[in-house]
Formats: sequence, C-alpha cells, structure tokens
Amino acid sequence: MSEPVAPIGSQISALAALAPDEPAVTCDGLTLTRAELDRSTNRLARAYAERGVGVGDYVTMVLPNSVEWIQAAVACWKLGAVPQPLSARLPDAELQGLLALRPPALLVGRDGDRELGEAGRSGSPTGQYSHPEIPSVPAGFTPDPALSDAALPEAVSPVWKAMGSGGSTGRPKLIESGGDSRIPAAIGYPLGAQEGDTTLVPIPLSHNTGFTTATLALLMRHHLVLMSRFEPRQFLRLITEHRVTFLTTVPTIMQRALPVYHAEPGSYDLSSLRRFWHMGAPCPPAVKEAWIDLLGPQVVWELYGGTELQALTFISGDQWLTHRGSVGVVVAGQMRVLDDDGNPCPPGVVGEIYMRPAPGSAPTYRYVGVEAKSRDGWDSLGDLGYFDEDGFLYLSDRRVDMFTVGGRNVYPAEIENALSAHPDVLSCLVVGVPDPNSGDLGQVPYVLVHAADGSTLDPEGVKDFLRERISSYKVPPTADFIEFVDTPLRDDAGKARRSAVRDEIMARLRPPQRL
Repeated sequence: MSEPVAPIGSQISALAALAPDEPAVTCDGLTLTRAELDRSTNRLARAYAERGVGVGDYVTMVLPNSVEWIQAAVACWKLGAVPQPLSARLPDAELQGLLALRPPALLVGRDGDRELGEAGRSGSPTGQYSHPEIPSVPAGFTPDPALSDAALPEAVSPVWKAMGSGGSTGRPKLIESGGDSRIPAAIGYPLGAQEGDTTLVPIPLSHNTGFTTATLALLMRHHLVLMSRFEPRQFLRLITEHRVTFLTTVPTIMQRALPVYHAEPGSYDLSSLRRFWHMGAPCPPAVKEAWIDLLGPQVVWELYGGTELQALTFISGDQWLTHRGSVGVVVAGQMRVLDDDGNPCPPGVVGEIYMRPAPGSAPTYRYVGVEAKSRDGWDSLGDLGYFDEDGFLYLSDRRVDMFTVGGRNVYPAEIENALSAHPDVLSCLVVGVPDPNSGDLGQVPYVLVHAADGSTLDPEGVKDFLRERISSYKVPPTADFIEFVDTPLRDDAGKARRSAVRDEIMARLRPPQRL
C-alpha cells in the first residue's frame, strides 16, 4: 500500500527539516529559507488561532504578491483553515459581495478599524472595507514574538483553496476545490515540473494559475520567485538572474514582454527555461509563434481549463505548429461541444464547450453563490469552440462576449488576434456596440488599442491592418470606433472587465437626452 499523503502544511515542515537552508520563496529582494518559512508560519498560525481561526474556517487574504502572502496561506493550511485569496486591488463593493457569500473567520490585509469610505462605496479600491463581525489584521501584520514557532499538530483543510470569481459580471461566486489539503507533490509531474526547479510566478496569486503554481512549487522543493507586480524588464531580469526553469504566465504578459526583449536581446538570457506554460486566456497566434521562435517549440506549452478543473487540454509547441490556434487535446476529464439544442457538433462546427471529470472521479469543485450551467451532468464555463478531425480543441470566445453584425456571429477574440499581430500593439480589446447608422447591422465592433510608446499607429492604420486579415464586417465602420488608450487593457492575470468597458463606451456613445 502507498504511504498516505500528508497535508500541505506538514509537507512544507518536512522539507524544512530536510533542507533548512535552501531558499523557499523570494519576492522584491526578500528571501526566506525553508526553515524560516516553517518557523514564521508556525508563529503566524498561532496568531490566527488566537483570533478564532480553526479547521475549516475561511481566511480571506487581500494582499499583493509577497512573501507575506505565502506565509498567510501556509499558516492557514497549518491550522486546517481554507485560504481564500482576493485581489489586493478589488473594489470594496466586490469585496463585500464575496465576503457575504461565506463570511471568513479572519480578513488579512485590510484594516478593520477603518470604515468603508465614500471612495469605497463608489467602487474604488482605495476605500477600506470593515465588517464588525469579522476579525482582521492589516497588511504587514507581525505576530507577537512571544508566540511559539514550534511545530503545530497536524491539521487537514477540508478544502485546500477557495477562489473568488465573477464580481465583474455582477454575479460574484466562490469556487471551492473539490479536495482537501492532502495534495501530493506529484501533481507537478504531468506539467513537466521537476524537484528542485526554480519557478517564477509573474501573475497575481489571487488568480487560480498563480495560486496553483505557487503551491506546486512549495510542495516540489522549488525556489519560488514572485513578482509583486508585473513589469516587463523585471520579468526578463528575474528569469536571467535566477536561472528560472519553470514558469506559468498569461498572454497579456507574453505580449508586453516581447518588445522589451527584442529591443535589447543581449541583456537577457532565457536559455534556462525548460517549461514555459501559458493559460488563463486565448493567446493571439502571432504572440504565441514569437515565443516559440524565441524559446523553441519543446519549451512552450499551453493549458486550457477552468478553475473548476473538470477537464483539461494540453498542447506542446510542436503540436501547435501543426494545429495553429488550437489549445490542445483533452488530457484529463472529458469535453464535448454541443449546439443550442444539446446535440453534439461535428468537427469544425462551433458550439458551447461542456466538460466533466472522468466517470467515477470525485467532484473537482463546488460553487458558492451561483449554480453551475449544466446539461445532463456536463458543465459549461460559457466558452465557445470546436474540435477538429484530429481531436484538437479550438476556442472561439465566451458566449457572453460574442455579438452579431448583420446577423453574423462575431467573436472579439478573432479581431483581437488579428490586431495583436501588429508590432506596435501591446494589447487590444473589442466589444460590440449598437450600429450608429440605420441600425440595420444590429451591432458593430468597437476597438480599444494600447500601443507602444512612440508608435505612429492611428485609427486608419488599424482599419487598414485589419482589412488585410479579417472580413470587412468585422472591421470597425469608422475611425470613431477605434480608441487609443495609454494603459494596459488587461490586468496581470490577463483578465479584462469587458462588460464594464462596454458599459462605459455605451454611456459615451449614447446621445444626450433632450429636456
């Protein structure tokens, strides 16, 4: 019989006993060894316990990427509690909605002595949310040094993570993992991770990709290197200086880093990278191909699957070059593509993607706050796509983002992918807005562009570039429907608040009402 798997907290303590002086985690120049991480989280766990945290309790962490973030998560696991990470930049209105779904035993990173101010009520992340019934500790909290840093009794978290999601759509939800904190270190092997890797996490730990990658690194005896906030030059420098071997990222980071690398290729050495994963959002083919050219097809891999983990697809760079634009073949669970009547779509026909774990497997997640969209035991995350004859999956877009132009379906990702091939475009975003003319078309594309510094690209240049690559009805009708912005259009996790962007554009386009 195989040995039982210890909970995450115990595994981290065992690695500290095995290799106390090895670096465990680094962020912004601060490094903790395995022994320092173990002792500090024993003391922090006792501080949390004094504030009422116990087995099964939620601990909401509203912190930026940091050594402190890792310590907070490990302290939760050592108590058998459930870490619930939320963005440090989350507007207070969204934070309130998520806290209300399952009030935590402790709120880490917000000052509970300050009330929600006017800025917070208006949705600004500058306000401070407090709840009179939820104990809290601020960012930078230091436990009483009189608390012991000795080992704690072993505890198992009934849920090893609970991710917040959906606030930007007005339907906040929590996604609890389907399993407890007895997670085997071997979870990293299918991803190509090896014991002793150096792992870089440039995306927010409040995002499932960041959280899962960091946990994998802690369990597999990696040196975990974090970025507190993504910056292209620092991203490339960290890979170079730490000789990073394993990395997970998102397309927006890939796109923003490319022009910086190409401007000074001799300043950075990316040859240490053995496995470069991207996920979290569709990747423009031009961006993906550029990274394959840079690192080699054997290094660049892509994963598709939701936080819910019902099923996954993988694709290597070599496979992608022969199935350009695909997100791969199903490697875990089951997927199928259905039309609106629930019938299977033949190869090449776009439908809604449904997925489920392999028959006989335990559930991989639980929702809190919403019900899953299901059909006969299969769940949908709202993504549209199709399989080809070889079983490779291609994504079209999310159903809620699709719009129609003259009765024809338009997927924003197709327009974004085409425009992302322009060397001056750092990011772009497309939404559908009402036809400004007769209205016969129903909707038309509205394009936002974040261009590189010094670019001479203008709206007519955008239209000309798109006309050469996509059908004319997918091109904005006039230059007025192409807007240049000076800040990134997606966050560091590659996510865009598309519905909020559309609402803001619509408010500007709407003619003033007569009195």
